[in-house]
Amino acid sequence: MSGAMEKSLAILEYLVDYPDGAPLVQISTDLNQLRSGCHRTLHELIRYGYVRQLPLRGEYALTTKLASMGLNFLGKSGVVDVAQPVLARLAGLTEELVRLAIVDGERLTLVAKAQGARSGLLYDPDMGIDLRLSCSAAGQAWLMTLPEDQAIEYVTRQGIGKPEHYGPNAPASVKALLKVLDEHRRRGFSIIQETYAPGMSSMAAPVRKAGQATTGVVVVAGPSSRLTLKRMQQLGPAMVEAADELAVSGNASALLKSANLGTWGNLAEKPRAAARANARTGAAR
Repeated sequence: MSGAMEKSLAILEYLVDYPDGAPLVQISTDLNQLRSGCHRTLHELIRYGYVRQLPLRGEYALTTKLASMGLNFLGKSGVVDVAQPVLARLAGLTEELVRLAIVDGERLTLVAKAQGARSGLLYDPDMGIDLRLSCSAAGQAWLMTLPEDQAIEYVTRQGIGKPEHYGPNAPASVKALLKVLDEHRRRGFSIIQETYAPGMSSMAAPVRKAGQATTGVVVVAGPSSRLTLKRMQQLGPAMVEAADELAVSGNASALLKSANLGTWGNLAEKPRAAARANARTGAAR
């Protein structure tokens, strides 16, 4: 990657966290860029329509161009059209927030949602964020389908989330995370409590066909006072069924069909087999 492109992308990614704008001195200091060079890059980005300079104090902020491109891409990929009816049914059943995250390389990004809660606390974090793999139910549901060495590689590269930045039960080491992943595999889906955020619980099931790589993850999330361990265990089979439905219908979406195509062999089958067994047990009850 050229130096100019690397600096431009760094600025764009930085400004995502500052919708009200950030001054030149702050941007150049935080990104360790020379102020003069950072100023030139910002004005190139302004020329191409990706950044604007606010009129009062001169801070720099993103325009809607990147957001528009992202929404246009998601719309044309078909992922929302395919996923929305499935997510809406699951949200109606669980009465909680249901989301779909897409696997993209080593990233897991939220792209669609349906809100089932009609009263009380509504848990609804921002869409489009890349999830912390070690701390989120979606991240752990994906990691449990990967070979252990690959899961460790992805988590090490992204970094283990610290409890002070997430929930008090966030894994503090790779060893602790691997133990949790083993529990998820035996169950067939992930369950976390006060791990991604204090006072919040969530569970997730991978979207994948037998013997193939995971292309997405279905997530159910809500306040721990309402989404208890017992309730998550009861709702697990329905969530797994929704993930299975998306795995079948995913061929209609370029994202769900093409993300991380490949095979992982028996490791991918173990959690899926456990999930199906759980679904049968739940249906028998």
